[in-house]
Amino acid sequence: MPVEKSEESPVARVVQHFFVEMALLTKFGIRFCKEVLRPPWELKELIKQSYLNGCKSLPLVAITGFIMGMVLTIQSRPTLAEFGALSWLPAMVGISVVREIGPVITALICAGKIGSGMGAELASMKVTEQIDAMEVAGINPFKYIVVTRVLAATCMLPVLVVFSDTVSLYGAYIGVNLEGEVSFHLFFSQVFQKLEFIDVFPAFIKSIFFGFAIGLIGCYKGYNSNKGTEGVGQAANWSVVMASLLVFVIDMIAVQITGLFIEQ
Repeated sequence: MPVEKSEESPVARVVQHFFVEMALLTKFGIRFCKEVLRPPWELKELIKQSYLNGCKSLPLVAITGFIMGMVLTIQSRPTLAEFGALSWLPAMVGISVVREIGPVITALICAGKIGSGMGAELASMKVTEQIDAMEVAGINPFKYIVVTRVLAATCMLPVLVVFSDTVSLYGAYIGVNLEGEVSFHLFFSQVFQKLEFIDVFPAFIKSIFFGFAIGLIGCYKGYNSNKGTEGVGQAANWSVVMASLLVFVIDMIAVQITGLFIEQ
């Protein structure tokens, strides 16, 4: 009698698919590292993508940062007032925004806007066979499309994080003055007196990795999407999901590394 093959469990399929995706993403990243070092460099396209990813994201980042700083201040005030530590409010909000909340929230906003945009754009280019047309015309589509977009996201996200932190601190200043009266100079002097190099530098470095992860995953899902209109939506959706998840993973690793230096 023929032996029936046992069906693969759903958990095994998910695990297998995860490791296959990680292997393909790693291969994609290695190819990016090779292509980024080889001339010619598409500087015009890089500047264009930096403008689209950076300047076009400023309004959304500004609104989010302002609300984030104000809400954090308003929510923290009652707790600090209960313990008689209301004078620590500017320093607490400043450290929280600069060290953790600002970079992570900005990265998640950019994962939704930039990551999904890259995934959908590259997937639609593949559906309409524009990538194949570039290869026929003698243009390296990977360097022109992928390298420029990943570099633009990597360079622009730290700038957006600094901008978001600034707007958030101003929102915190407005939040402090809703139920009190603190001068602009006093508020920011208290903030910068407590901020240290170990608070600013790791946040800036991990924002670079956030931008690289968002750009790489968005381009990977779009560049390797299935042909058809359904693949465009799936590429945009999975770009956001994977980029957001990787942002949290990178942040967890960065926090552990920073904690080691703080303990020393």
